[in-house]
Amino acid sequence: MTAQQLQQDVLNHLGINREMLTARGLTLYAEADPSLLVTIAINDEGREYQLLPEAAAAWHAMQAAALRGGYQLIVQSAYRSVTRQIALIQHKLNDGFNINDILTSIAPPGYSEHHTGRAIDIASLLHPTLDESFATTAEFVWLTEHAHAFGFTLSYPLGNTSGYVFEPWHWCWNEC
Repeated sequence: MTAQQLQQDVLNHLGINREMLTARGLTLYAEADPSLLVTIAINDEGREYQLLPEAAAAWHAMQAAALRGGYQLIVQSAYRSVTRQIALIQHKLNDGFNINDILTSIAPPGYSEHHTGRAIDIASLLHPTLDESFATTAEFVWLTEHAHAFGFTLSYPLGNTSGYVFEPWHWCWNEC
């Protein structure tokens, strides 16, 4: 069985058909080699957040610049394997969510920028949750004004054409 057939079998198992992907114009991303990733943070539960070294350096530089300006940016998610992506979707399906609804906030396996090791979900100490209200924070304003200088772009702005909800927390280094 080829990798492409295996991927399609996984997508079919989750209820994701090729037409759904094509209609949204989603990009298939290569998964970063885990041996190349570096840890950028560890949460209170011991979970490591990792990025590729160049993206990690850009993140640390951006985080330090924000701190100098009085903004405390924190990472809430970074590299995510295809296997982890499958588990996230399966968990939502097990909780009774419809696959079409799930795919407005979670990318199909293989189609997440997090697989690249260059995407990061950013929150702040004052607003640690990943929701649209992050867009009302001073940290988001700072990011929209300065993130580009560090190579980060907002992947899913309001009204994006990928079919995802507005994700003011999701940024990608060097255009995923």
